[in-house]
Amino acid sequence: MEQRIGPSIQPLQGAAADPAFVPGITGPRPDEPARPATVAAEETAEAAAGEDTAEKAAVEAAPEAAEEVTAEEEPPADGPVFEAADRRARIVADARGIRLSLDEESCDFRWDEIGAVETETARFGKRFTVTVHTPDRRWYPIEIEAPARARFAEWESQLDAVLDAYFEDEAQAQEKTDAGEDA
Repeated sequence: MEQRIGPSIQPLQGAAADPAFVPGITGPRPDEPARPATVAAEETAEAAAGEDTAEKAAVEAAPEAAEEVTAEEEPPADGPVFEAADRRARIVADARGIRLSLDEESCDFRWDEIGAVETETARFGKRFTVTVHTPDRRWYPIEIEAPARARFAEWESQLDAVLDAYFEDEAQAQEKTDAGEDA
């Protein structure tokens, strides 16, 4: 199954759309409507005044924001946690869900957003692949390079423990709702 991202028709760029376009030197200009000079001057003055108040608010809220970030980063103390990382990629699975990150990009999945989790090991080499499938038929794979092939079994067992503890497939959810209705 092929997964398409973005529009199927690519936007027209280059000299056909902009005669001032020089490939490699200038990028395409965003389409902006023309504004009168007086409106632009007023907006610049308002933006400068708004920046001062925004900076003051940021300085006042900084200690509170730092506390919120540390509270979000702390994994829950109870329950199993799976974490695997190499020089570029990282996967963390705990009570909050699964977090994948590759270089500067990352994505978070809560347990109710996950349809399935699939693992795969390379026949040769030391690549461990974890793929998160969502109910809307999207999948998000990430490859972790293991220090040794012996780590594959350890990672599989740790991930299975996390999935057993937190992941609830449709059959289990249906059984719980049926048991709740019967009671």
